[in-house]
Amino acid sequence: MTATQPAKPATLSSTAQSEALFERAKRVTPGGVNSPVRAFKSVGGVPRFMASAEGAYLTDADGTRYIDHIGSWGPMILGHNHPAIRDAIVAAAQGGTSFGAPGWREVELAELVCEVTGTQKVRFVNSGTEATMSALRLARGYTGRRYTLKFRGNYHGHADALLVEAGSGLMTNADTLGAAAPSSAGVPDEYARLTLVAEYNDPAALDALMAERGHEIAAVIFEPVVGNAGVLLPTPQFLLALDRVRQHGTLLIADEVMTGFRLSASGACGLFQIRPDLVCWGKIIGGGLPVGAYGGRAEIMDYVSPQGPVYQAGTLSGNPLAMSAGLATLQALQADPLLYERLKVYTARLAQGLQEAAGQAGVTVCINSIGSMLTVFFQAGPVSNYTEAARSDTAAFAVWFQGLLKRGVYWAPSQYESIFISGAHGEAELHATLQAAREAFADVAAQASA
Repeated sequence: MTATQPAKPATLSSTAQSEALFERAKRVTPGGVNSPVRAFKSVGGVPRFMASAEGAYLTDADGTRYIDHIGSWGPMILGHNHPAIRDAIVAAAQGGTSFGAPGWREVELAELVCEVTGTQKVRFVNSGTEATMSALRLARGYTGRRYTLKFRGNYHGHADALLVEAGSGLMTNADTLGAAAPSSAGVPDEYARLTLVAEYNDPAALDALMAERGHEIAAVIFEPVVGNAGVLLPTPQFLLALDRVRQHGTLLIADEVMTGFRLSASGACGLFQIRPDLVCWGKIIGGGLPVGAYGGRAEIMDYVSPQGPVYQAGTLSGNPLAMSAGLATLQALQADPLLYERLKVYTARLAQGLQEAAGQAGVTVCINSIGSMLTVFFQAGPVSNYTEAARSDTAAFAVWFQGLLKRGVYWAPSQYESIFISGAHGEAELHATLQAAREAFADVAAQASA
């Protein structure tokens, strides 16, 4: 971690360029953004349009510098614009940007992923969504079954069959037990009915659903640590229940798009000693370029075309620029094995400081963190599943978010997201963030008493 100068405070009058860009973008792009949470819809205000990034900082179009706690939603574990990654991309680009044919970098990255994670075979794709939807298709093809099971609040990308959520717990009718409704327009009910939903961290409900429907379920897909309902940590009992799903001939799929190579060199699966049948990766595996991957046991992966009957393809899969960035990132992580411990200590100090700052302001929060991931829930807690997370005070969070932003701290613009710490965050960033947080918590308290 580096000790750099704190960001200069942002000001409410320093958004003219972002405002102008947002107005232009709304005329040509739905909502003015290319991914929904960037629009600041849940926190209000104008999204900042970024011009550059370096280390632990983002600089927007108005020249305002922010301490960044998003890290491109996870990939930037080494910090922005890391020289080894940048140099690798430049070197790869000098040889061409896409081949439409195999290249040596995809072989080396696959070998490295398999070595570090204990995976036997891996297939590269271009996004986390591609990875999860391909893994589920593979599970159906391998088992010959139609249904899959996910957990409420676990986000696995925007494929139709995964954009569903639970109703009011498990239904008593055996024909619809665990059935889910679409959570997006455009997702047919027929797709949603093939995806069953259970509550995360409820081992009894999972056991009951598997006893009733396990013979029909091709795969159970889960996030070892949830990030898109805020950070939710699995209980030991839940992890044991996940392992039991295989007693029904069901495959277990770990979605490590967010946690892979972030919580440890071998991901959350290595950290918790989970042995899934298939694993999905993204984000860090591409070093900030568009990459996803799925892998697992050879006898399952050999069902993927051209070797097997389950079709999956991608024109830009294994792109040389993306492979070079992924290789450089994983090699840098291997060269610094103590990084994960430093990130853990830094994040723990941040969590403690935030808890103390909230208490001093008289604001009630519950902070969940693990490794370099953290969420501040505006409620008393504890928070261990989606239902509990949904009790948070989103209005109070929005006030706090805006308080951080105007003081030069860029936080995830949603109550239900994780932040991500990088190796570029140092003492200066920690102290500046906690000072801004103290003042932002005071804003929340003042708003509450107004």
